[in-house]
Amino acid sequence: MPHRLPLYRVPPPPIGCPPHSIGCHPPAPCPIAFPPHTLHPCPIAPPPNPLLCVPPPARAMLQLLLPLSTLWGHILAAPSPTQPHGIRLEGDLTLGGLFPVHSRGPAGVPCGPIKKEKGIHRLEAMLYALDRVNGDPKVLPNLTLGARILDTCSRDTYALEQALGFVRSLLPPPEGEGQCADGSPPRRPPPERLVGVIGASASSVSIMVANVLRLFNIPQISYASTAPELSDPARYGFFSRVVPPDSQQAAAMVAVSRALGWSYVATVASEGSYGESGVEAFVQSSREAGGLCIAQSIKIPREPRPGEFDKLIGRLMETSTARGVVLFSPIARRRVLEATARANLSGHFSWVGSDSWGAKLGPVQGLEPAADGAITILPKRASYFTSRSLENNRRNLWFHEFWEEDFNCRRERIGRDSPYEQEGKVQFVIDAVLAMARALHSLAAELCPGGGLCPHMDPPDGRRLLQHIRGVNFSGARAGGAGGGTPVSFNENGDAPGRYDIFQFQGANGSGTYRPVGQWVQGLHLQMDAMTWGSNGSVPPSVCSLPCGPGEKKTPVKGVPCCWHCELCAGYRFLADPQSCQACPPHLRPTTNRTSCRPTPVLRLRWGDPCAAVPLALATLGLSATAFVLLTFIKHHETPIVKASGRELSYVLLVGIALVYAITFLMVAEPGVGVCAMRRLFLGLGMSLSYAALLTKTNRIYRIFEQGEEGRSVTPPRFISPTSQLVITFALSGMQLVGAAAWLLLRPPHALVDYEMGRTPDPEDARGVLRCDMAEGATLACLAHALLLMLTTTVYAIKARGVPETFNEAKPIGFAMYTTCVVWLAFGPIFFGAARSAERVHVQTATLTVSMSLSASVPLGLLYAPKVYVILVHPEQPPIASRPPPIAPPAPPPTSHSHSQGSGGPPRGGAARGRPPAAGTPAPAPASRGSPTPPAPAGTAGTVPNPGRTLGGGKGEGGVTWGPPRTPKHPPPH
Repeated sequence: MPHRLPLYRVPPPPIGCPPHSIGCHPPAPCPIAFPPHTLHPCPIAPPPNPLLCVPPPARAMLQLLLPLSTLWGHILAAPSPTQPHGIRLEGDLTLGGLFPVHSRGPAGVPCGPIKKEKGIHRLEAMLYALDRVNGDPKVLPNLTLGARILDTCSRDTYALEQALGFVRSLLPPPEGEGQCADGSPPRRPPPERLVGVIGASASSVSIMVANVLRLFNIPQISYASTAPELSDPARYGFFSRVVPPDSQQAAAMVAVSRALGWSYVATVASEGSYGESGVEAFVQSSREAGGLCIAQSIKIPREPRPGEFDKLIGRLMETSTARGVVLFSPIARRRVLEATARANLSGHFSWVGSDSWGAKLGPVQGLEPAADGAITILPKRASYFTSRSLENNRRNLWFHEFWEEDFNCRRERIGRDSPYEQEGKVQFVIDAVLAMARALHSLAAELCPGGGLCPHMDPPDGRRLLQHIRGVNFSGARAGGAGGGTPVSFNENGDAPGRYDIFQFQGANGSGTYRPVGQWVQGLHLQMDAMTWGSNGSVPPSVCSLPCGPGEKKTPVKGVPCCWHCELCAGYRFLADPQSCQACPPHLRPTTNRTSCRPTPVLRLRWGDPCAAVPLALATLGLSATAFVLLTFIKHHETPIVKASGRELSYVLLVGIALVYAITFLMVAEPGVGVCAMRRLFLGLGMSLSYAALLTKTNRIYRIFEQGEEGRSVTPPRFISPTSQLVITFALSGMQLVGAAAWLLLRPPHALVDYEMGRTPDPEDARGVLRCDMAEGATLACLAHALLLMLTTTVYAIKARGVPETFNEAKPIGFAMYTTCVVWLAFGPIFFGAARSAERVHVQTATLTVSMSLSASVPLGLLYAPKVYVILVHPEQPPIASRPPPIAPPAPPPTSHSHSQGSGGPPRGGAARGRPPAAGTPAPAPASRGSPTPPAPAGTAGTVPNPGRTLGGGKGEGGVTWGPPRTPKHPPPH
């Protein structure tokens, strides 16, 4: 049978009884056998009708719990032969107390080493509060509060066994325990009037004890249990607490994490209601607040195996970017820090500890580098437990054990002769006792107006007492024992309002201390300037993904909203918000960091730009040359060579060439309504006029020669007079003018800034292009008619390629058209193949104007340069058309064989093409140069009607002499 220690009382048992008896009449012995599960050797006598106070459901529960208690009593041993396990203070009303005076023992042993802070400090606080209540005449007058304080040894099963002592007095004694050996009843102390319980500390212990106390309507006020499930009034209706639940603590911890800029944290919790409920509340609060994700949640087993904490650190490093770690563990804090130091990761993790860590120095002693920067949270409290010594504290039966361990039995006074840091929940123990005392005072005032202990309070009704507990509202304890501390009140679930102090452990120099850095009272107030963060001085980042760079949006990872991939807002998009990009309007481009849009520069073609200077130089030279030729022709207007060139069409062609050169200035000028209108009118007009004049010339030559060659009629072709030629030329070129005028009326011109044309792959190179409302297609449409005339002229030039060299400008026109076609064939690839850039329109403008200037220069050089040279250098040389032809012998009369194909005579038109006549056939007279005489039609004598008539103009004006040549007045010498 396990050894049982005596229960120390004040006052001690009467002298004369055996050590394990209650108080027989001396000197009679008292051989009463006590069951092994008894918490103390002297059982307390029950009231006359004990079961009348027990509800029917509780009776059945007691029949189940007592055998279990007996079994646990056989299994669990006491801490040591010298350690007491209960304190009894006599009083009219008794308060129960549950404190973890000792830590959890190893396997098979219920209790381990003494707990200086959570055990001794808190127990002393309850004793202090009882003294304060009993010394106050205004609270419970004529009544004294006693106490029965038990050690839970930080184990829920052991605490339940201890708590059964609170309700055992309600049961009748077992059979055979009611008399002494002589048959007389033993003297029993008056029954304990247990009105409520203060405790327990751990949530798991409070849950187990609350299930038992609820059956007997015994109110319970905890000073440290914060599990959210204890707020359920259906399961824990008689449970209250002066500390806020973990749901509010979790909200404060979430607020701290977000204030530090963290979005990705890990959680570590001890197995049990406190750790698991705390993490669950933290996760729920983080979801409600948003912006905070859980990297992983790690649970510490109740009985950790060797190496368990090293594995824990290894798992935390799997999400190494989650440097913030939220810790809900009442016992494993130090072992976690030790594993961190072993892994050489001190300073990597930033801890956020719950109220179980608080401001305790024990978990961090010797591990200051690993704990440096830790944020801890603790409900608001005052200071107590000073001026205590071994001499003035004899009632706390565990105090000497604490003194031996903490001070090595030195005669010192706490708080004066030795350093002291009060445990964080001391104030709440005092507040819990004061709340119970005030509720009892209110109930006594209601039931016993005369004071003292009246029958209505013997024992008090637990349900009515609970109502008075929920109704208390006062200022809790503060330093010095006075009031004015944190307000104490309860809501309908028995929870206290959330008020927390926030500390940071600052131990980088090896001797750390907790420094207040803020508070949480329905909202966070954090002093960031009071916090220190290692060597770099900045808050360690705790994020899943690093922040995106400028202009990069966050693409969330599916299922993990706090993790993302960074994607650049490419092209012409800017970062509208952290998770989306938007395209800039057409006239804007993104800034360098792509956070907004900025105006796109407008590109204008300046007169000095290379794309304008070269075309302008060519146009200027061309206009100068054209003006020089025109002035030369006007000055020598009556000379034979000017007349032979066809003066009317020559002037029209020169005007067209001048317009082609002049259009370059319009294309370079800054676009406006007037400039755009003139571009539409004159872009194709000069070329149309030029090619219409050349087409009229080549067509006239071809028709005249073709009709003479075929010998169809001696009548000259129609519309070959100068007037007809001008009408045809103006009609062909007028079609261009009519089309341009119609376009101006239907769509009035305007200038615009084309941002699409200057849009490049790199927005930095983007430019808006100021241009007229003429795209590439419209430009070609303006030139379409002129190009059609050019192609038609080229076709006629090809057809007239067989005209004799002496036949009026046919060869030069052909060469000019061939060259022009080459120029425009090269124009196409350059114009349409220009690289897509802001300067594309300028390159196209330069290509177009240079091509037009070259196409104007070709006829100017091939057709007019020789004539100007003759006029200026050799004015005495007559034109070819006015030179006298040689005298030829008269043609022989036709023979009968002249019409037969087999006569051997020359074919039709052979003489005209310059081929030699057949043998025996006299050669025809040579025609004068410039005035070819078409051969006579077959069947004639070589003459045509109206001999000597000039077609296509007067004599010497580029006409063609129709008929035989005239005989010169002075025949040339032979």
